[in-house]
Amino acid sequence: MKRIVLLFLVLGACIAGPAYAQAYQVIVNVGNDVTSLSKDEASKLFLKQTGKWSDGKAVTPVDQDRDSKVREAFSHVVHGRSSSAITAYWQQQIFSGQDVPPIEKAGDADVVSFVQANAGAVGYVSGGATLGSGVKVVAIR
Repeated sequence: MKRIVLLFLVLGACIAGPAYAQAYQVIVNVGNDVTSLSKDEASKLFLKQTGKWSDGKAVTPVDQDRDSKVREAFSHVVHGRSSSAITAYWQQQIFSGQDVPPIEKAGDADVVSFVQANAGAVGYVSGGATLGSGVKVVAIR
């Protein structure tokens, strides 16, 4: 019985991993020179552990609403934690006076608009989101 449960857990993780990977895309302002980020680099940007891009511009991360599915997928893949664990991280940061979390936007269109309007912004949207001009997708490796 233990082996069967373990098998289902392993299979579930294998199936969920690729599904999460396709559920979001990271975007930056079109004026940003960045074309790819490692998962660790992206995580540090959104946890505000890295505050500047390589060109010296300030990074302005933007999160999706805390209950969104795309936020959960992004958190699992990039941070390696659930979105509730990331919320707990930010509560600790606030309580200790370290920092405040990134601003939150209600959905893909709001994130795209924010990133279009802010040169140093980085956000994530669902895999099928309409991007339009002013933003570009950054590959996560």
